[in-house]
Amino acid sequence: MVGTIIHNCLHFAMPAAAARVWFADRWKQAWLIMTLTMAVDLDHFLATPIYDPNRCSIGFHPLHSYPAILIYLSLTSIPRLRLVACGLLIHMALDGIECLRIAMG
Repeated sequence: MVGTIIHNCLHFAMPAAAARVWFADRWKQAWLIMTLTMAVDLDHFLATPIYDPNRCSIGFHPLHSYPAILIYLSLTSIPRLRLVACGLLIHMALDGIECLRIAMG
């Protein structure tokens, strides 16, 4: 339970930190855009059950797949999509850390 709360808070805090460091001149806009990429979790609605605290989302949900992550990585090379790509990659990194936490019990 506490791990889930921390994980969800990090989905807001890490984009804020990234926005302040890498997009300081427009950090509020950057934070908002990167936070909105949490919509990538809509693919959880395709799973049964929708939420399983012991399921690793990386490699399970379509928008959390390795090919999708490679696409997000490639989007960083397109200036207009860089914020979205950064938000998605931060999201995938946090979910990957959560997978490690689940695997370690």
